[in-house]
Amino acid sequence: MPEQNSYHIMYATVRTYCLLTERATLCIMFWREIKYTAGVKKLKRILVTEKYDERNNGTTMSTYRFAEMLKRRGHEVHVVASGSLVEDGYDVGEKYYPVATYFAKKQNYAFANANEEVFRRAFADADVVHFLLPMHFEQKALKVAQELKVPVSAAFHMQPENITYNIHMPWEGLSRGIYHYFNHTFYRYFDHIHCPSKFIADQLRQNGYRAKLHVISNGVDEAFVPGPPHREGEKFNILMIGRLSPEKRQNVLIDAVAKSKYADRIQLYLAGQGPCKAALVKQGAKLKNKPVFGFYTKEKLIELIHSCDLYVHASYIEIEAIACMEAFACGLVPVICNSPKSATVQFALHPQSLFLPDNAENLAQKIDFWIEHPEERAILSVKYAQLGNRFRVTQSVIEAENMFHQVIHDYKKENRRVKQ
Repeated sequence: MPEQNSYHIMYATVRTYCLLTERATLCIMFWREIKYTAGVKKLKRILVTEKYDERNNGTTMSTYRFAEMLKRRGHEVHVVASGSLVEDGYDVGEKYYPVATYFAKKQNYAFANANEEVFRRAFADADVVHFLLPMHFEQKALKVAQELKVPVSAAFHMQPENITYNIHMPWEGLSRGIYHYFNHTFYRYFDHIHCPSKFIADQLRQNGYRAKLHVISNGVDEAFVPGPPHREGEKFNILMIGRLSPEKRQNVLIDAVAKSKYADRIQLYLAGQGPCKAALVKQGAKLKNKPVFGFYTKEKLIELIHSCDLYVHASYIEIEAIACMEAFACGLVPVICNSPKSATVQFALHPQSLFLPDNAENLAQKIDFWIEHPEERAILSVKYAQLGNRFRVTQSVIEAENMFHQVIHDYKKENRRVKQ
């Protein structure tokens, strides 16, 4: 009875807040979380990934956000990875591979050391073990989890084209080969796979993956919201966020700015780091306003987003593009590469928000359109901020909880069937 009373008190409080503030979307999300949390069984979850200390790539940041949100919702969460920032987890240290480690470091990536003793300690009393990548480290860990009879699930974060474009071999046949290799060596052992977008789920289906695919966004942090009204200055600020690597195509954006009718007005900001930085700095030197390069904390990145007038996502390869989502959740209108290998296309709300892949002239035309139509940009800004609220990490974590409970339920059901 006391629990029922407190449930009704929470309901009345949330409803009153909604009526007073009229912030309907956020209130609905908050109420859904309260309602769902009341009946959720708390679990011990183990997240397994290669690297955790340098939160400078999408997979690491998604792992960190999910771990923190699950903890806030009362679950016990431990991460098994390399990295000194593995708090309340297991730091297995890095594994060195000749040549491979050299190229991995250029992408801010590291290989974790597969330590069977650590795996056994970490998995011993876990309710579920969730794997973020399909590499050798995770393959070894999976074998231990199977031996200990612990329910397992996996996520698909490593798009094969990210590999092929970075080794300068962007061949369709090679990408398909990597999809099949990942499936044969790793993903075929899972009944449940988390896919950050419908796009990547479709790719897995086309390449023969038979597990149940859970399309769950990696989610946008609650801090990414519109700022104070932005007054356009003499310069028109354009932002792109992402790793400075070949498939992200910052070079196409620099060329587009050079071709724009308003090139003298445009100030370009490229937030990120990576192996292409030196080449991009050299290329950007030809612009009247040299691009500003930087790697930012969350707080500084939000400030930068609020100070910009347009966002461009030139990447040809993208599983979801959290960076683009964070920008438009702040109300920044995006112009997105219309690539057949990118999930980001789904976020285009206007014909002028898509440009032809690798076509700097077409991108320049789109940029010029948005410079010339500030009123239309302002209207679309509101719609994009509303769209961002549909992809909040709070909702993604609730959906992930549903997936984990289904993983455990199906595992127990299968074990009962086998015993019979």
